[in-house]
Amino acid sequence: MDRDFLNRYERLKRRPARISRAAWFEAAHHLAECADGQGYTRLHGHSFKVTLSVAGTPSGANGWVEDLARLRTVLDEIRGTLDHACLNDIDGLQKPSLERLCAWIAAFALPRLPGLCAVTVARPSLDESCTLELEQD
Repeated sequence: MDRDFLNRYERLKRRPARISRAAWFEAAHHLAECADGQGYTRLHGHSFKVTLSVAGTPSGANGWVEDLARLRTVLDEIRGTLDHACLNDIDGLQKPSLERLCAWIAAFALPRLPGLCAVTVARPSLDESCTLELEQD
């Protein structure tokens, strides 16, 4: 490697980075306050994909922003609550829009992942998603 490459590499490996990990869950819900005929008012289910993103400056012996295994642990906890559930029956999710689901997941994950910077909830079969961007302190 030439010296220019090595200098770039040394500079870039210390720059802030964002890492992400995703998990899937299946859940049902209904949105009672929608207009008739939309179908949202009836109980129905989706396959959801939730992605947690953590931002920071790589550090430590491994040069990590965060241990990806920690993200997996938090995602497993989220799945344990939401998978095969009726979202409307979960405290705080009585009106479970994608936006509110992102906020609920962020509220759950933030104490466990202080560097959390974004939560995305998607329904890939419908090509729909919502991303909640979190401010970094």
